[in-house]
Amino acid sequence: MRFIDLNADLGEGFGDYRIADDSALMSVISSANIACGFHAGDAVIMAASVAKAKELGIDLGAHVGFPDLSGFGRRRMQIDTATLAQYVIYQLGALAGFACVADYPLTHMSFHGALGNMAAEDEALAMPLLRAVQSFDAKLIVSTTAGNAVERCARELGMPVACTLLADRAYHSDGMLVSRGKPGAVIHRPEQVTARIRQWLTDGTLTSIEGVAIPMPISSILLHGDTEGAVALAKQIRREIEHTPGCEIRSISRQLATHI
Repeated sequence: MRFIDLNADLGEGFGDYRIADDSALMSVISSANIACGFHAGDAVIMAASVAKAKELGIDLGAHVGFPDLSGFGRRRMQIDTATLAQYVIYQLGALAGFACVADYPLTHMSFHGALGNMAAEDEALAMPLLRAVQSFDAKLIVSTTAGNAVERCARELGMPVACTLLADRAYHSDGMLVSRGKPGAVIHRPEQVTARIRQWLTDGTLTSIEGVAIPMPISSILLHGDTEGAVALAKQIRREIEHTPGCEIRSISRQLATHI
């Protein structure tokens, strides 16, 4: 039996503005990555997201990024590493506060947008940021794409890791994400996304933007909440997983608990 987590980046509105149907998406997925107020999100949205995760019994994760509300955290920023480490702790603490009040555990974290891409490329950045995560809570699962600097550093630190496939993003043949500024980086056609998931479920590979089938050793599939038609797409991905013999949807924390 293969266990696969289905997760999404959520809580990415701000004030009266909402970017996705979080409630509907959370009823489909098994874990949620919640924005912590820097690239998106605010206190009210975080509290509501935690409450909904608890109601549905899905994993609750912190999605931390650059302090960049106007750019949605997708602009590269030059901030000294020590300051960035404190920003990571600040965001983890924000969501953990609401989780504490709700008496619901924070299970995992991931890096958002440009911060995530920069850390994935550079161990000199990834290591101190992960040390900050570890100092906050050594049990937090680090969710990241496979084969990058974040995964390598997290494993070197002995942190629990869950590697994820971004369903609606293109990859290079070296396993790194294609920059959003390049054509074809974001996959908009639902049938193309589901075909990619079907390929991975069948043989564990994904076809890169260069046309090469690359192995993807992952335990989680991620969908961006701001993708057009995200709810319908999440339902289709869930059906693909559930209708594949020998596959079962299971959150990353439950997967790791199974192997302990």
